[in-house]
Amino acid sequence: MQADHRPQDGAAPVLSLRGIVKSFPGVRALDGVQLDLYPGQVTALIGENGAGKSTIVKVLTGIYQPDEGQILVDGQPATFPTAQAAGRAGVTAIHQETVLFDELTVAENIFIGHAPRNRWGLIDRRAMRDRVGAILRDIGSDLSPTARLRDLGIASRHMVAIARALSIDARVVIMDEPTAALSHKEIQELYALVETLKRQNKAILFISHKFDEIFRIADRWTVFRDGQFVGQGLMRDATEAGLVQMMVGRAVDQIYPKRPARIGEPILTVAGYCHPTEFEDITFTLRQGEILGFYGLVGAGRSELMQALFGITRPSKGACKIDGKVRVIRSTAEAVDAGIVYVPEDRGRQGAVKGLPIFQNVTLPSLQRTGRGGFLRLAEEFALAREYTQRLDLRAASLDQDVGLLSGGNQQKVVIAKWLATRPRVIILDEPTKGIDIGSKAAVHDFMSELAAEGLSIIMVSSEIPEVLGMSDRVIVMREGRIAAECSGREMTPENLVRAAAGIGLTKGEAA
Repeated sequence: MQADHRPQDGAAPVLSLRGIVKSFPGVRALDGVQLDLYPGQVTALIGENGAGKSTIVKVLTGIYQPDEGQILVDGQPATFPTAQAAGRAGVTAIHQETVLFDELTVAENIFIGHAPRNRWGLIDRRAMRDRVGAILRDIGSDLSPTARLRDLGIASRHMVAIARALSIDARVVIMDEPTAALSHKEIQELYALVETLKRQNKAILFISHKFDEIFRIADRWTVFRDGQFVGQGLMRDATEAGLVQMMVGRAVDQIYPKRPARIGEPILTVAGYCHPTEFEDITFTLRQGEILGFYGLVGAGRSELMQALFGITRPSKGACKIDGKVRVIRSTAEAVDAGIVYVPEDRGRQGAVKGLPIFQNVTLPSLQRTGRGGFLRLAEEFALAREYTQRLDLRAASLDQDVGLLSGGNQQKVVIAKWLATRPRVIILDEPTKGIDIGSKAAVHDFMSELAAEGLSIIMVSSEIPEVLGMSDRVIVMREGRIAAECSGREMTPENLVRAAAGIGLTKGEAA
């Protein structure tokens, strides 16, 4: 870990965080983190998914208030009780997905909520256009203030979002994954804009998973891991290997009880799967009793691929085989009939039906097994639900309980039980332990190992490296809709997963 350094000109930080703590029910999102942002410099905030980057942005912009710790502006204590208070202090954020309004003009989008007023309290449209023109010229844009947003492309919309953030005369500019939807040319234009902002002496917090970007434009780095501050320093002293090690430097422990499994013949074969916007040329094989991990950063296309395999969306081309037989999957019903089921990441909206009791949630896809002559048999529904919820150690007052009243971990168990009751050949688990406590994680992982040992084939999508390494027999890494790497054996290291996901490439010396 490197020590803190001040710029050579001796400038003090514009904004600092000290000992920031932020907790949510069952989760400590930030645990005593610190951060320093300097005028005229770009600080890269680095960390894998779940490191606390999004939470710290919300603290800086007044959306969240810290439970403990201190915010310092120009060395003086400050509080941001609202987003407006953060804006008045000169802090603004340019998010990956900024809400803009198609039917409004560029000027109206930029000044929405804080437009200049005339002496009668009405919006001064001429003053607004003049000020927008000045802001756009400052950032090198030739957009017309009167253009309708609906007529602009993605890059121009992004420029409007940047201009809107700068319309408050910001001193601190936060860029959260700003290049995610941009072309190579547009990314170069963004780099030029960052240099312009540096010359204007603005402090920039740059959040990106892309190491080439970080080394291209950042002056300083700060690493978070699991909601904790790991280190900070100057980019000129940093190496890719060193930053990757700091991002992932933790051991797989007892909450990943992977049991040895006898891996059999291929069950699922996917060849040349493509989607017009989400993924391209996806080819892999899943074997009986295997847990195949899928890792990647935000936007890699993992969930979109799994939804296509389950029939939620349709691929534009490609083939899918179950037990060697081609299966055309055009709907979720056809997927279930083929023996493929999917436990989604968003269990609240896509997995469980809140308002229904636990037993009805579990039996919903299996009504043909619990009914006779068009009538449901309550005793059989309860028996089926009890069988699978007991195997998952569901904690509930009764099977009559509304699933919406369960904890996140128990809701996840209900969703898994629902699909296991269909007796699938392949189960896809998308972020199976996201947002649940350690005890529930261990229960889900233990059950996954039990299912694999019984011969069920499992695809596990996860953004948690310890989970991927602790539970998988093989790992496929996706990046920007493509398979970037496939790791097994000694190649399955935290460094190799992060390198492949970030486009750096595997550490060949570690493969054997």
